[in-house]
Amino acid sequence: MTVTGTVTRYLYLVRHGEALSDECEPTGGGLTENGRRQAVLLGRRLREVPFAAVHHGPLPRATQTARLIGEQLGGVPLRVSELAGDYVPYWPERDELPPEAADFLLTFLNSSAEERSWGPELARRAVERFAGPAQAAEGSAAACRELVVTHNFLVAWLVRHATDAPAWRWLGLNHANAALTVIRYAPGRPSSVLCLNDTRHLPADLRWTGFPPELHI
Repeated sequence: MTVTGTVTRYLYLVRHGEALSDECEPTGGGLTENGRRQAVLLGRRLREVPFAAVHHGPLPRATQTARLIGEQLGGVPLRVSELAGDYVPYWPERDELPPEAADFLLTFLNSSAEERSWGPELARRAVERFAGPAQAAEGSAAACRELVVTHNFLVAWLVRHATDAPAWRWLGLNHANAALTVIRYAPGRPSSVLCLNDTRHLPADLRWTGFPPELHI
């Protein structure tokens, strides 16, 4: 394959559908019936998008969501990637945070030293792989469209990156199950978030799963 430059990348980001409790199995459960409905409806919405690939994390809830979406798309390759997995992308220091929110956020991020060693590295590699204009090849389309079925934290991290927000600001970006976010990376232009947490493909009773009650509107 001969590389001829870069083309615009449209990165479609999806949080997995509603999942069973993590108590069901060590790595978290698969999808609930609501989660399966959400994935099918999202797949139907995206049928006309010419995706090059669907990437998804290795956990059951992301794998099942990607498979159900893929069944609606037909023929688009599914590719499992640890970069689309469930991990904390960045731990802020206290002095980075708004003083009134620091205690809450640092308690929320309480985790092991081992997780702190590999989460940021996966996040760095995810940005390298999925963000920015795509490499073009002779005979390729004028734009590259890829779908990433992942988890709340990575969607938040990539949105933060696309908007050049401070590193800690991924915290507080919440995404509903099977909601759609699209980021455009055009050569020579700043990245732009075209839509964020879009759930218009879901009926009202499926739109707020994955959101804490205080964020329902």
